Amino acid sequence: MGQVTFVDETTMGERETGPRLDVAEERLTVRELIRRRMRREEDRRLALKAFTANGLIVLVGDRQVTDLDEEVDLTADTEVTFLRLIPLAGG
Repeated sequence: MGQVTFVDETTMGERETGPRLDVAEERLTVRELIRRRMRREEDRRLALKAFTANGLIVLVGDRQVTDLDEEVDLTADTEVTFLRLIPLAGG
């Protein structure tokens, strides 16, 4: 069993370590990582929508994943970063 650490970031430089999650699986899809990170169903839907609209970037370790159904390898201490993109003012 490993542990995933979620980190929430914005392009404004804000960084907050989120929850740690024990996982028994060695591989999970990005969709499943989002599902497990977001506790409320409404938050899950918003995160999935943001991901598909390029408003949310997901990094597993130092690698960006671009497909919700892509399976990622989870090691003992994997860090998953949710980078929320902030639109520029006026654009």
